[in-house]
Amino acid sequence: MPPEARSLNTVVLASPHRRLARKARFLAAAALVTLLALPVAGCKTTSDDITGSIGGGSAATLRTDAEWRQSLDVWGARYRAKPDDAEAAMTYARGLRATDQRAQAVAVLEQASIRNPNNMAVLGAYGRALAEAGDLNQALDVLSRAHTPDNPDWRVLNAQGAVLDQLGRHAEAQRYYSSALKIIPDEPSVLSNLGLSYVLTKDLKRAEVTLRRALAQPNADPKVRQNLALVVGLRGRFDDAEKIAREGLAEGEAAANVGYLREMLAQQKDWKKSGGRPFVPPPHPRG
Repeated sequence: MPPEARSLNTVVLASPHRRLARKARFLAAAALVTLLALPVAGCKTTSDDITGSIGGGSAATLRTDAEWRQSLDVWGARYRAKPDDAEAAMTYARGLRATDQRAQAVAVLEQASIRNPNNMAVLGAYGRALAEAGDLNQALDVLSRAHTPDNPDWRVLNAQGAVLDQLGRHAEAQRYYSSALKIIPDEPSVLSNLGLSYVLTKDLKRAEVTLRRALAQPNADPKVRQNLALVVGLRGRFDDAEKIAREGLAEGEAAANVGYLREMLAQQKDWKKSGGRPFVPPPHPRG
């Protein structure tokens, strides 16, 4: 999470104009998970591929809260019985993240990385958890050790790019995404993050082209459609944006997605009028 978001509750701003600008920045971070992933009601998506990234693309699974909590019970017991078991630690941590217990997931994976210092998968999962918890600089350090130059992991490259974007280092982030795409061309999770990186640099045209390319892939995550709808809306094509948001969804889900899209675009318009920083969502730490 950006420093300004972390310090929001400890800084008193005298000017209403400055408060609104700060609120815009804070909400950009706080609404990140909601905006970039609007899953089917009652379900959460997270990657089952834990080899080292912030996002695994094709290995994503959709589970209900109850299913995740059942998984937590099983894998939590296995982890407590065998804390040196890397698979148990990573699977348990994945369930913790899916149920928004991010600090505990970080703690589990920190211990796993100490017990398995040369396990690249553990380091990748630990780096991802740190990024989701907002500890971006440490995440970047851990992820740099989760693969090697002679054997790069596209998932880790994608994760590193997402962290760099959240640190405001967009040109560097885009180089990491490009490197990942050389290994696995047209991977939708990488294309989605690259598209959002273009949003952050206000290159909405390239963002739209890239997100359309991501959505065209058969294993694209549902959140890619939401990202594309937002970008099209930001470009002023509201009817097209709503059509994109509705496509392929049941009536109730489509209505909810369109309602949320309208809310985000209305906030964008209000912030622009106020002189505050526009809402531009960074790539999601989960890919």
